[in-house]
Amino acid sequence: MAMVEIDGVKKRYDGGFEALKGVDLTIEEGEILALLGPNGAGKTTLISAICGITIPTDGTIRIGGHDVVTDYRAARSLVGLVPQEINLEPFEKVMNTVRFSRGLFGLKNDDALLEDILRKLSLWDKRDSAVKELSGGMKRRVLIAKALSHEPRVLFLDEPTAGVDVELRRDMWEVVADLKRQGVTIILTTHYIEEAEAIADRVGVINKGRILLVEDKDALMVRMGQKELRIELGEPLSAIPSALSEFGLTLSADGTRLVYQYDSNAERTGIGRLMASVSAEGLVVRDVATVQNSLEDIFVGLVHDQQQEDAA
Repeated sequence: MAMVEIDGVKKRYDGGFEALKGVDLTIEEGEILALLGPNGAGKTTLISAICGITIPTDGTIRIGGHDVVTDYRAARSLVGLVPQEINLEPFEKVMNTVRFSRGLFGLKNDDALLEDILRKLSLWDKRDSAVKELSGGMKRRVLIAKALSHEPRVLFLDEPTAGVDVELRRDMWEVVADLKRQGVTIILTTHYIEEAEAIADRVGVINKGRILLVEDKDALMVRMGQKELRIELGEPLSAIPSALSEFGLTLSADGTRLVYQYDSNAERTGIGRLMASVSAEGLVVRDVATVQNSLEDIFVGLVHDQQQEDAA
């Protein structure tokens, strides 16, 4: 079942700047989508449009079947948002802050639920502390607790762990995993690409207001991931032997490593011929290792390709 449906969404500001350029995206119930993109790519604008914070210039957005413009209240009640900016009442106590957020949605008080949320975020012992007494990382936890207070079915995490400690990240991903088990749909934007690689079901790449790709993370890694064969030599080379030129090798600066790039999905990788040629040249091989491209490598490649297309 589609929980979030985005059709032809554009956002144009006064002056003509177009932050979103016809975005189409469907997000299924209970999945984790990681939305990646450089600064200014349109990630936050897209999330703001989905949450009803900004109104699209064109297109439609539905959450749980409710249009975010014409049926705003029903759509917004399904959404929890953890924004980038920390904007909390400094003199209010933590528990009251979270309790108030739940009340904004017209829900009855449920301190047992709020206690569970605060405990999972390691905030329970701070429940009677004023927000101004908390560290930056603790304030970020309060934002997350506020977003979860009304039991949303869709949770947006806009750079939720930017600039915070490793402990909070671990707590956050444990909460995310638990929410996924409950069927909550989670959309995550992050600069920590290793986090997206670790927890996302699908990955979307956005740049300059356009979605470049949305694909199952594992399928993306298989389809686009290239591998490197790294051959460590017993003795350094000053240049790559001419007999090995057909393989497109690169030589490390110190001459002790040959690097061969290949497609792991190809019927023939050429590794066998390469190693036979290396042996025929009398090169002493000290070690051989393979390295697969990370999601970050793929992301950088997609953005680079778009930049080249725009420049052409």
